[in-house]
Amino acid sequence: MHQPPPVLPFDAPAARRIRAALGMGPEHVAHGMRVSYGLPYITPDLVIAWERGSAAPSGPELAALAGALWCAPGDLIARPRTLREHRIARGLRPEDVARAVGLELPRYLRMEEREEWRGTERQTAALAGALALDLPDFVAVTGREEHLAELLRSAVGTRWQGYVRPVAKVVPLGRPLLEQALQALHQDYQGQMVASLSWAAGSAAGEAGDAGRDFLDRIVEHFWTRVEAAP
Repeated sequence: MHQPPPVLPFDAPAARRIRAALGMGPEHVAHGMRVSYGLPYITPDLVIAWERGSAAPSGPELAALAGALWCAPGDLIARPRTLREHRIARGLRPEDVARAVGLELPRYLRMEEREEWRGTERQTAALAGALALDLPDFVAVTGREEHLAELLRSAVGTRWQGYVRPVAKVVPLGRPLLEQALQALHQDYQGQMVASLSWAAGSAAGEAGDAGRDFLDRIVEHFWTRVEAAP
């Protein structure tokens, strides 16, 4: 049985904000989508449901909504995470990306559906250019984020120096920058662990332990923050 494509990460507050800035009501948006984009079932109530976050538009609905609001589809998407989401955010068709990276369309579509990039180094560089990916998005889209998270969790729990080279193989950054980021992450995490194990912390120990677990869950996010903060 064919499964419908996953719902895009719709940015409901952005849709509401753009509509209000244009001085349009939900009924105006619904009318525009019905008349100009051939979606006869769109009602003001559906537009309101999207803006409240109780429903989310499909890919074609998102494109029509962006047209009715005179904005780019990417303006209505929360931070894209997958290859498909980045493509739609750029307003590109699958064949556009396939052509740009030098892949046959069926093969590209399989990668997109499976969320599993298998291109060569040259094709990967072309993908980054076609989708205008920054480094964090590039790592996520090419399926390297989970491996990066595993390396970072190990680095903050042991000697971080031993993980500079493995992390560099995943993230193409200079060694000095990686050393600064890993050292800062290690210090942050170890400080939380010391607090959680300290008898002097008393009832705060449990909270510190929770903070340590949350830190590990968001380790990639903390890593990019440290990279950006490095001089």
